[in-house]
Amino acid sequence: MSVGPGVVPSSPALLGSEGELVSVRVCVEPRSLEALLDALAGLSFPVNPQIYHQAGVGYVYPDGREETVPVTLVEFPAFSGRVDEVRQVLRAGGLSAAAVDVRSMLDELRSEPEAGDVQDGQGWRRVKIYRHLPRS
Repeated sequence: MSVGPGVVPSSPALLGSEGELVSVRVCVEPRSLEALLDALAGLSFPVNPQIYHQAGVGYVYPDGREETVPVTLVEFPAFSGRVDEVRQVLRAGGLSAAAVDVRSMLDELRSEPEAGDVQDGQGWRRVKIYRHLPRS
């Protein structure tokens, strides 16, 4: 195995017995933060969340316009094998498991989060998660 510059591993480097290390992001309305933290306290593994109070979710529509909704963003690392448990405790706490966004920790460390495609009743749109609301 070579470890020089220019050598790219063929598989993720941040692997453990429970899968790949990922960044878990959960967006909630600010008033739901306490319920989210209570739900996360019920996980079978420790969570040290980073909380962004001035975050936002930007919805980019096919015509290019973007609508940004203020949210509270909670991020924490977890192994991919634990993500289903996160979704389960959110559902049990009355929160939407759809609010969970999972990204490879290596990707998270290397770049800003990219937009993802979601489908709703209005067709396809792109979603961006901002740690800090963009200034108008």
